[in-house]
Amino acid sequence: MALESATYISELVDTNPTVSDPVGQGDDHLKMIKTVLKTQFSGLAGTTAITTDESEMNLLDGGYEGTAVVSTGESGGTKFLREDGDATCSWQVPTDTNTTYTAGDGLDLTGTAFSTDLLANGGLEIQSTELSVSQGISQYDVPQFAASVADNDFLKIATTSVEGRSASEVLSDIAALPLAGGTMSGETIFADQLATRPQMKDYAETVNAIGSISAGTNADLEDGNVQSVTMTANTFNFGLTNALASHSNSLTLIITNGGLATVTWLSGAHDGGGNAIQWAGGTAPDLTSSGTDILTFTTFNGGTNWYGFSAAIALAAP
Repeated sequence: MALESATYISELVDTNPTVSDPVGQGDDHLKMIKTVLKTQFSGLAGTTAITTDESEMNLLDGGYEGTAVVSTGESGGTKFLREDGDATCSWQVPTDTNTTYTAGDGLDLTGTAFSTDLLANGGLEIQSTELSVSQGISQYDVPQFAASVADNDFLKIATTSVEGRSASEVLSDIAALPLAGGTMSGETIFADQLATRPQMKDYAETVNAIGSISAGTNADLEDGNVQSVTMTANTFNFGLTNALASHSNSLTLIITNGGLATVTWLSGAHDGGGNAIQWAGGTAPDLTSSGTDILTFTTFNGGTNWYGFSAAIALAAP
């Protein structure tokens, strides 16, 4: 007996019933088919006829996400299906896309393409299709600061950027470091001469005091070529050091109360050794016990001999 047990269409056997089945089973087959249809299509509870054909029903098969669903029952041109936000959908006519555009301030419009409207020399430019600030040191450019620039720096233009410089670096840049109390090394070229020892001071510099006198005291020419001393010891052994080789050198010595001490003008104590100081008239001048004497010492072209003479003797005591 060929009578299957089915609830859904897929369970039906298309070869049943057979020719040899009893006629009395016909009603069982019909009842089973009704049961299968009502179970398979349980959502069709109304009385409205379904007119959708097989091609339309095939659109409901899964895998059509993103595929346009074209209305066949709506008129008035192409429409789109809109989700209305209230769990319902409706077919809608697309809005008009023929919009007229007008370029605003700072924009140009050519056809359908917008572009930037740049003011001439306005500090902006297009670099590789991108809007950029004009950089550099030309007029209307925006200067770019080096990473080393710090608070309280002075600024120096370095090629097309700005470099930070400290006060000492600025003085060095403009060769003004010695004027500000600093020192320079190496050689400084002048228009008419070569200064090889910037430490040497001229007559206008402040007088440097040698200080309290002890045996073997020398006048160091790097301390200045105008120096002073007040005698506070019984003996005064005097020599000169740090004279420039191959140059003429001079020293003006201001002595106060020099006659209170025994002065020995050292032989060979100055640079290069050599003879004792050669005095004008052959002997050293007598120094005053209470007053100020001014003596001048000179060597020529780096010679080993110093020549001394008295510029003023027995000035009024300070």
